[in-house]
Amino acid sequence: MQLNTLIARQIVERATKIIQFPVNVMDENGQIIGSSDPSRLHRTHEGALLAIHDNRTVEINQTVASTLIGVKEGINLPILYQDQVIGVVGISGLPDDVRSYGELVKMTAELIVEQEALMAQIQWNKRHREELLLQLIQGSTLNENQLISIAQRLDLNLSQPRIAAAVKVIPKHGQPLTLEHLQKLVHLLEYPERDNIVGIVSVSMNEVVVLKPVTLIDGCWNHKEEKARVKRLLKRVAQEADFTIKIAIGQYFPGLAGLARSYETAKATLANSGHSKEAILFYHEHKLSVLVEGLKQDQWRRDQLTEPLDKLRQQDTKGVLIKTLRVFFEQDCDLAQACAALHIHRNTLRYRLDKIEEATDLKINNLDHKVQLYLALKCA
Repeated sequence: MQLNTLIARQIVERATKIIQFPVNVMDENGQIIGSSDPSRLHRTHEGALLAIHDNRTVEINQTVASTLIGVKEGINLPILYQDQVIGVVGISGLPDDVRSYGELVKMTAELIVEQEALMAQIQWNKRHREELLLQLIQGSTLNENQLISIAQRLDLNLSQPRIAAAVKVIPKHGQPLTLEHLQKLVHLLEYPERDNIVGIVSVSMNEVVVLKPVTLIDGCWNHKEEKARVKRLLKRVAQEADFTIKIAIGQYFPGLAGLARSYETAKATLANSGHSKEAILFYHEHKLSVLVEGLKQDQWRRDQLTEPLDKLRQQDTKGVLIKTLRVFFEQDCDLAQACAALHIHRNTLRYRLDKIEEATDLKINNLDHKVQLYLALKCA
């Protein structure tokens, strides 16, 4: 740990709120890097050099001050961090007047140093956790032993089975998304501690990823238990944050390599959620829609799948038949439920299905043809 001008300035500001005497902070080389008297900055303080060399408090009276460079009357105390001298804090004034304040100012300086060191360690851990997360979800070039070694230094257990979840932040009241929103979400995901590995993958893409531990029983994890956890998270977000979230939870795949596949399923599920009002989405509940969405990226496959609807539209200018087909599938091909949802008679539904078959050359009761029609709607 090294003193810098920012820490030195904090020490001076805090100390001068406690005492009315001038305060200086010197680095490990005895140079003044913080002072209540700006004219003394960047000068070497020989009294501080003595305090550093001998690791002791150095009092300087008028006589001694006249023999040293850059020195005034006062007291100089070494600043320790982990039993090492990293600098000096000095109070200017008659030694008899400032002596009683010395230990108080020294303690203040060392507390500030420890706080800064702790914050630096937290930031280091956070940065390296995010780097590890990226390695895991993007398919690392490092081998498994290297990843495990990195995780151990961060006090993370990679032997624990995990699933990936992708989270989108939705600011309230039309506010713009900010980094602070994402950082707040990361904090909510990390505390209370659940051994989550969390990172902001992209601010511009509004993407926070969490690798969540799960308990496997016969190779399967409990979806209900995970949904209950996510509901508790949503409740905390509602209470503590000025945004809402949408979270997509991927499939479980074994091994470290499986984390990248889990992330892909979570990311695809979130991307496929569109205007859905669901706040919690599980890949296994939207699997077909997610997989079909991938087909849309390939134009010729999409054209082939939607061809039956193109034929149907030519004869269905008012969209009645397409709406009927959509409701029919939404009701799991149950004729009675479809009639109730459409508020039509069973014979009317049968007539419309016949017209759909005629326009598309596909038979509703043929499983292969039925799948083609269903995928056509999904890809439309």
